[in-house]
Amino acid sequence: MVVAGKVFRLLEPLSIAEIASRLEGYKLEEPYEEGDYKFTLVSEVVGLLPKENMLRGVYSHDYVMHIFHRGKVMPMPRTVEALFSFSQQENVTFLTVVEKKRLANFIANKLSEILFEKLGGVLEARIPPETLREFHLKNPEDTKITFFDNVDIPNVNKLSLYGPDLINTSLFEDYCRRGDLWYVVARSKEYGYVVGVTRDASVTIFNLTDKERYLEYVVKEIYPLITV
Repeated sequence: MVVAGKVFRLLEPLSIAEIASRLEGYKLEEPYEEGDYKFTLVSEVVGLLPKENMLRGVYSHDYVMHIFHRGKVMPMPRTVEALFSFSQQENVTFLTVVEKKRLANFIANKLSEILFEKLGGVLEARIPPETLREFHLKNPEDTKITFFDNVDIPNVNKLSLYGPDLINTSLFEDYCRRGDLWYVVARSKEYGYVVGVTRDASVTIFNLTDKERYLEYVVKEIYPLITV
């Protein structure tokens, strides 16, 4: 019961119509050959669905993994299908990829290449430490985990606090003075979700399986936290 994803922003704002026109029909086929094995690996954008100021779709990507079978190591093709969503918010266009961080970064770069014909058109989103702290303070009694980085104590890289009563400890305020809040796990009072949020806008909901509801939450609760 976990849905993970990451939010990005476009270097230059594009309208939903322009994004759709650049993504529509994208398909790349690449031959792969290894010994007696031959495959065609396909990367494509499918299922584009414009809705108000949003555009959702699926990025489908083939890759090769190697498995051991009967004394041999054989290449086998696999497919990843990742849901993504573009959203126009005033003067910025956001992208959310519903996958774990490493794969989300990969897909964001692929979408950048399609939209802008180069890397760097899709950038990481940033949530300032003080904004992440405000996110936590909206419901402090249900904050369960906090991580801090940029710690000013020599030879200490990160600090963390766990537990249902951490907000009531003097350590929390002390850690806020010693470093920057990097990661918070808290329960959303409005939605009831247990949500983990990092400063690079990686968002994990630990008690949810519905990706559409995940995207709804991110738009309403996470996009406003991001510095443009």
